[in-house]
Amino acid sequence: MVDISVHNLTKFFVIGENLLQGLSFDVQEGECVAILGRNGCGKTTLFRILTGELDYDEGEVYVNPNKRLGLISQIPVFPEGYTVEDVLRSAYAGLMKIQRDMISLEQSMQSGATAEQLRQYDALSNRFQAGGGYDMDVEVDKICNGLGITQEQRSQEFASLSGGEKTRVNLARLLLEKTDILLLDEPTNHLDLNSVEWLEQYINSFKGTVLAISHDRYFIDQVADRVIEITDGHAEFYSGNYSFYMDEKQARFDLQMKQYEQEQAKLKQLGFTVERMKGWGINNRTLYRRAMSIQHRMDRIRKTEKPKTEKTMKASFGEKDFSGDVVFKMKNVSKAFGDRTLFSDVNLNVEAGERIALLGDNGTGKSTFIKCLLGEEDCAGKIQFGPTVKWGYLPQIIHFDHPERSLYDTMLYEKNCTPQTARDRLGAFLFQGEDVFKSVGNLSGGEQSRLRLCMLMDEKINLLILDEPTNHLDIASREWVEAAIEEFEGVLLFVSHDRYFIEKFAERIWLLEDGTIRDFRCGYQKYRSILEHEKALAPVVKQPPKEKKEKPKGGTKDTDKLIRRLEREIEKQEAAISELDQKIEAAAADYQELTRLLGEKEEAEAVLMELMEQWEEAQT
Repeated sequence: MVDISVHNLTKFFVIGENLLQGLSFDVQEGECVAILGRNGCGKTTLFRILTGELDYDEGEVYVNPNKRLGLISQIPVFPEGYTVEDVLRSAYAGLMKIQRDMISLEQSMQSGATAEQLRQYDALSNRFQAGGGYDMDVEVDKICNGLGITQEQRSQEFASLSGGEKTRVNLARLLLEKTDILLLDEPTNHLDLNSVEWLEQYINSFKGTVLAISHDRYFIDQVADRVIEITDGHAEFYSGNYSFYMDEKQARFDLQMKQYEQEQAKLKQLGFTVERMKGWGINNRTLYRRAMSIQHRMDRIRKTEKPKTEKTMKASFGEKDFSGDVVFKMKNVSKAFGDRTLFSDVNLNVEAGERIALLGDNGTGKSTFIKCLLGEEDCAGKIQFGPTVKWGYLPQIIHFDHPERSLYDTMLYEKNCTPQTARDRLGAFLFQGEDVFKSVGNLSGGEQSRLRLCMLMDEKINLLILDEPTNHLDIASREWVEAAIEEFEGVLLFVSHDRYFIEKFAERIWLLEDGTIRDFRCGYQKYRSILEHEKALAPVVKQPPKEKKEKPKGGTKDTDKLIRRLEREIEKQEAAISELDQKIEAAAADYQELTRLLGEKEEAEAVLMELMEQWEEAQT
């Protein structure tokens, strides 16, 4: 069954310049499809058309009307004072109304229940149970734990959150809504590594349909069944994940180039023959007719278009010679904000040529650690650099002192270079033509990162520090940054959630966790295997049972029906606990799954105890 169908879709914002031109594709039920393409090619516009937020000029768009569709990039406006918990619970609006009706009915039955009231309560209870009402708390906790939404954050007002935090909460809400078709626009941008891995597991077990716009190559590799690339407004199809897409795209390029070169050689040879025969046929009509016949044959040959090669930025870091072995030392370094300690007693040595990734969950203090290292934040302890070390730093949040200046003027004033040098350097980073006169403040996040890199790469440095260098960059730009870094022979220290980037460059990993930094002298894959081995050996910690919520009981009149209903629910709950016991035995070797199942069993046993108490009270 087709869930989404797009046929000859055309959309333009400027007349004569089509963003999408004859775009056509189908998405089958249950597929996970990655949408790729350069920034500005129309990916987000396509999603806005699919949701009905944006109209289109030509073509046909079909979205299965019987399926619920959700778009993660859209953040609804919630009433003033709504907390994160309220936003999450809005996913259960229907069930919450049933629950309110049940509570109202329970209160009215306290002084005595009629047969009609018991019938209504039984019907509401069955609807509440069938809709998963008794599992709401467990589901909310599971999604929040997976996406790193803390209990403290759940009590905050939604309006007070940052853009990234709102996006994460909205993603949680969509997942709780059990949406049938998920449109994910850069879903990993504001997630830490643990949350991204959890989201991958969720998508891989998701029964519905997923369309994901992402520049996270590792993520696409893990979840995508196939890839649709938007190029010049058209769709190119690849029946596999990102690795397959890369291999297949290169193979198609090589084949098209080979066909183009063969055709050009053949046309050149025939053209030479035609010109010769025309010259000979000035006084010979037979030769002239033969020449024209060959000319017509040349016109009929199908011309293969020359495959386009991507424009690439050609620049490299200006490197400074380094003498000595020690780049920097950290001794007993600590940093705290009030009662909260980000890290303490850090003792690390870095030597020439090392490439280090600083990893950790969001909010653990990675960016603060970098700022302490560079002297932008005060900290306890001692940090000592080698005498010939010169560092360059690309922060996560790009800031320019004069955002009103153009790119051209920014280069002239801040780099103190000649007009021609400014033009050449900007051109090397694909800022060409009228683009160089744009205001810096009007650039996108990716363009600002590119400009800051342009300014950074000219400097003579031997220590390069990058904080989320691939944020806001499309895949082509990420590959260019990686190519420039590969040529850099100095010390590299970077913070990143891009696992493709980490795996490519990290030869040593610092994990900032629980206020300490663990030093792993290995690459990313070995680091992951060490953590998985540690989790497998860790003992299961039993969580304390949650407080039971007292529920109002029904009256004493006509209680037989209430008792029978409670007995049915008790039997169902006992069966559910028995099934959980079997799953716990099967998951004995999987620490994460075991922890989850034990938590579910605790919740189920708490519900069973409450049902038993209600049954005993009804009996009396």
